[in-house]
Amino acid sequence: MTQQTQWKVSLLYDSACPLCMREVNFLQRKDNGRDLVKFVDVASDDYRPEDYAGITFKAAMERIHAVCADGTVLTNVAVFRYVYEVLGMGWVYGITKIPVIGKIVDAVYGIWAKYRLKVTGRPDLVTLIQEREARLSCGVEKHCQV
Repeated sequence: MTQQTQWKVSLLYDSACPLCMREVNFLQRKDNGRDLVKFVDVASDDYRPEDYAGITFKAAMERIHAVCADGTVLTNVAVFRYVYEVLGMGWVYGITKIPVIGKIVDAVYGIWAKYRLKVTGRPDLVTLIQEREARLSCGVEKHCQV
């Protein structure tokens, strides 16, 4: 007998973002061990885009992504809407299904996504990518420049 996939959605998140972690911690508590949501840390050096619909580190850091069990990729507020629905709290983002409100919320999220790193006191995305690539190549080549 084969084991069915229990999770409904893989939520890609940045563990180095303190505000993101507040949301992830909240969602993990709401998941309450049911494993409906698979939480995937894109900031981990073990993150492999090929395991998550090819979503690169850069793309995942630019805005939130999720991959549904059927392979469908979600971005922006649609991620929150679906994750909250899966966890039985769809009413929280239900109003965003109204087209006008959804567009406004997406626009606000777009502003947050654009300035998230700066607001949380982190280096820009180019720097984060360069640091990541240096760490990963160091691990592969077994030598690092000091």
